[in-house]
Amino acid sequence: MESIKRYMKFVKPYWKEIILTVIIGMMKFGIPLIIPLILKYVIDDIIGADGLSASEQLNTLYWLMGIVLVVFIVFRPPIEYYRQYLAQWTGNKILYDIRESLFVHLQKLSLKFYSNRKAGEIISRVIHDVEQTKNFIITGMMNIWLDMFTIVVAIAIMLTMDVGLTLIAISLLPFYGFAIKYFFSRLRLLTRHRSQALAEVQGHLHERLQGMNVIRSFALEDYEQREFDKQNDNFLNKAVDHTKWNAKTAAVVNTITDIAPVMVIGAAGFMVIQMGLTVGTMVAFVSYMDRLYNPLRRLVNSSTTLTQSIASMDRVFELVDEEYDIVDKKDAVPYAYPQGEVIFDNVSFSYNEGEPVLQDVSFRINRGETVAIVGMSGGGKSTIMSLIPRFYDVTSGRIIIDGKDVRDYQVRSLRDRIAMVLQDNIIFSDSVMFNIRMGNPEATNEQVYAAARAANADEFIRNLPEGYETNIGERGIKLSGGQKQRVAIARVFLKSPEILIFDEATSSLDLESESLIQQSLFQLAEDRTTFVVAHRLSTITHADKILVVDHGKLVEVGTHEELMKNEGPYRSLFQVQQLT
Repeated sequence: MESIKRYMKFVKPYWKEIILTVIIGMMKFGIPLIIPLILKYVIDDIIGADGLSASEQLNTLYWLMGIVLVVFIVFRPPIEYYRQYLAQWTGNKILYDIRESLFVHLQKLSLKFYSNRKAGEIISRVIHDVEQTKNFIITGMMNIWLDMFTIVVAIAIMLTMDVGLTLIAISLLPFYGFAIKYFFSRLRLLTRHRSQALAEVQGHLHERLQGMNVIRSFALEDYEQREFDKQNDNFLNKAVDHTKWNAKTAAVVNTITDIAPVMVIGAAGFMVIQMGLTVGTMVAFVSYMDRLYNPLRRLVNSSTTLTQSIASMDRVFELVDEEYDIVDKKDAVPYAYPQGEVIFDNVSFSYNEGEPVLQDVSFRINRGETVAIVGMSGGGKSTIMSLIPRFYDVTSGRIIIDGKDVRDYQVRSLRDRIAMVLQDNIIFSDSVMFNIRMGNPEATNEQVYAAARAANADEFIRNLPEGYETNIGERGIKLSGGQKQRVAIARVFLKSPEILIFDEATSSLDLESESLIQQSLFQLAEDRTTFVVAHRLSTITHADKILVVDHGKLVEVGTHEELMKNEGPYRSLFQVQQLT
C-alpha cells in the first residue's frame, strides 16, 4: 500500500484534529448505545416490577425520560455538530494541501508532458481523484474507528447480559472478514478503470468545448456526437462492471446482516420460554443487533469506499511521479547580470527519439541585436524559440547565454529575463488589468497604464465597458486578434526583459492591427536582444541578422541585403512573397 504511506505524509500535520474528532465521535456513537439498556430497564424494572404501584412506575418513568431527554437535547447536538465540523474541516484542509502540492508540481512539468496529455484528464485527477481521497480520511481514519468502537462496546454490554446469546449474535462475523478480503482487490482495479474512463470523457469534452467553433464551422455535430458516444459508452461499460461487483458485495453483506437478527430472535425466544431469560433482555439483545450489525455493514461498505479512495490515490500519485524534464543542477546559479548575448553551439534536438527536428545549428547573436528566423513551416523555427527559455533541453550541443550554458542557470531566473509574444497568446478569463499585470504582479496601476500606452493598447482598453477592469472572457474571446496581441505586448513591456522572442506575433492579423503592433514591437525591441519568427518577410528586412532554417538545418545567415545577393532559399522565399 505504497499510495497510503505517501498519502499519510499529508495527513500527519493534522493528527491532533483527527484524534479529537474520533474522541468526540465516540461520545456521539456511545450515547445511542444506552437506548437498549433503557428499554430493558423500562420493560423489566418498571413495567414488569411487581412491587411498584402504577403511580410509582409512572414517577420512575418520568424521571428516567427527563434524564434521557437532557442527554439527547442538551449534550448530543453540540457533540454531533463538532464531530461533523472537525471531520469535514480536517478532510478539506488535507485536500487543500494536496491540490497545492499538485499545482506546484504541474507548474514544474515540461511542455513535453502537456503536449502528450489532455487538459481535461489532468483536471480530473486534480479535482475528481483528489476529492475521492477525502473518503480515506473521513471513513478510513475516523468512521472505521468509531464503528469498531461501537461494535466493541455493544459486544461488551451484550456479554454482561448473556454470554451464550452474545456468541450466537457474533457467530457470523467471520463471514464479514471473508467478504472484505474477497471483494477488495478486484474492486480496486475496477475503480481505477472507471476513474480512467471518466477522465477520458472529461478530457474529450474539454477539448471539444474549446473547439466548438471548429465543430460548428464544419457542421460536425453529428460526427462529434458519435465520437462522444464512444467515450461515454466506454465509461458506461466500466461503470457497469464496477456496479456489478459492488452489487455482489452488497448482496453478500445484506444477506448476512438479515440472517443474524433472525438467529438471535429465535434463540432468545427459546431462552425466554425454556431458560428464564427476561423479556427485557430479549428486546435489548434484538436492539443491540441493530447497533452491532449496522456498524459491520458500514465497515464492509467502508472497504468499498476505501478501495475507491485508494484507486484515486494511485492515480493522483501517478501524476505526482511524472518526472521533470527540466531541472536545475545542484550548482545552478541565478541569471543575475543579463546582457543578452545568445550562442547556439552545434545544437541538435528531437521531440521523439530518432526524429531530429534540429541538426547541428550554430549561430551567435550579440547583445541588442535583432535576429529574424525564417523558413518553410515545420523547419524548426519555433523549436529554436522554445529552446532559448529552456522549455526543452537540447539533445546535443549547447546554448550559451552571456557566457554560460543555459543549463547552468536556475531556470526560473533565466525565464524571468526572457519574454515571448506568440501568434496565439494565452489571455486569461479575467480583467485586462490582471492580464497585463501578469508581466509584473507587483506593478502599480500607473505602470500598467504606461505599458498599455507603449503597446498602443490604452485607447481601446479605455473604450471597453469597464475599462481596465473589463472581464475579457475565456482566452480573451471578447477581444479581437489584434487587441489580444496588444494586451500580450503590454504584458511584455511591463516585464521589461533583456531577451525578446516574437514567434509569428503578427502573422494572423489584418494590416491595420499589424501596423500598430509593429510600431509597438520596434519600440519594445530597442536595446534588447530580439528574436523574430515572421511569416511575412517584408516585416523583418530591418533585422541585424536573418537566419534561414530548412528541415532543421541552418542553411543561410546574413542581412537582408546580403541574402538577396545570394541565389539561395531566402531570396526565393522573398521573391515568391513579393509576387503574391
